[in-house]
Amino acid sequence: QVQLVESGGGLVQAGGSLTLSCVESGRTLINYAMGWFRQAPGKEREFVASINWNSNNIYYGDSVKGRFTISTDNALNAVYLQMNSLKPDDTGVYYCAADRSSFTIATMTTNVGFWGQGTLVTVSS
Repeated sequence: QVQLVESGGGLVQAGGSLTLSCVESGRTLINYAMGWFRQAPGKEREFVASINWNSNNIYYGDSVKGRFTISTDNALNAVYLQMNSLKPDDTGVYYCAADRSSFTIATMTTNVGFWGQGTLVTVSS
């Protein structure tokens, strides 16, 4: 069974940094792309970033470009999201996702194949 397990969420002040991790614990999704979405209270789920298994074809949402960096570790079936210069608007539940390609994750929000349970990030002003 596919399980995407996120970690690293928490409370941080504006301007601070946080790194999220996601591991596909079953090691079932070999050579899958992985990515991140977020959902703020009362808002729709928003694409954040995605990356192919070979670290090519990286995509970012407009609101995080230049501040967030996505990376992957294929040996661990893991994906990371380094978040810098955090703003209160970055607050939300961050979800890990997986699918065949990073382009699919970037463009097919509601039809992404696999999802994690989410980890809460709160940025205080």
